[in-house]
Amino acid sequence: MSVLKNSKCSKCRREGEKLFIKGEKCFTTKCPVLKRNYPPGLQGVKGRGRLSNYGLQLREKQKAKRQYGLRETQFFNYFKKALQQKGDTAVNLARLLEFRLDNAAFRLGFGVSRNQARQLVSHGHFLVNGRSVNIPSYQVKVGDEIIVKEGRMKKAYFQELVKRIAKHETPSWLSLDKKELKGKVIGDPTAEELKQSFQSQLIIEFYSR
Repeated sequence: MSVLKNSKCSKCRREGEKLFIKGEKCFTTKCPVLKRNYPPGLQGVKGRGRLSNYGLQLREKQKAKRQYGLRETQFFNYFKKALQQKGDTAVNLARLLEFRLDNAAFRLGFGVSRNQARQLVSHGHFLVNGRSVNIPSYQVKVGDEIIVKEGRMKKAYFQELVKRIAKHETPSWLSLDKKELKGKVIGDPTAEELKQSFQSQLIIEFYSR
């Protein structure tokens, strides 16, 4: 599995907003976006120039790709899948991204960031419908149950997670047993929930040039 080695905080600074890919640090005053709200690099302090339509589309694509921690080929494949499905391609794309297993684990509160949730999935901590799944890109569907393996509940991380997750609020398309750390996909994300910090329509326009 390839690893994205660039600084996570520099990605947020490049986009000029928090993408919440660093976990708890994003909610503190230590967040570099608050301290240095300009693009990384020697020319960054000069500020952000005016973007063309192409530039706006590119930035939205980069923003989404970085938020979900995907490489270009992976992200483009999601676009092609969304294009092949019936309905609004922009909505299909957002739904495909949300229904990744690592994202579902993140939305359930099992990880403080998508990156951490992806690591937990890769290390085989979860069962999906009673079957061990360690593929972050695995597409969950309505009715799927996502639970922490019984043997892993004794680990310090999950012992602490039971305490921390008590205040976590899940989106409407997921349900969560906070004591047993059992999640379930109970429906589709609402239109409001699919509205990310990026505009899916601009991404579709970028790839449709």
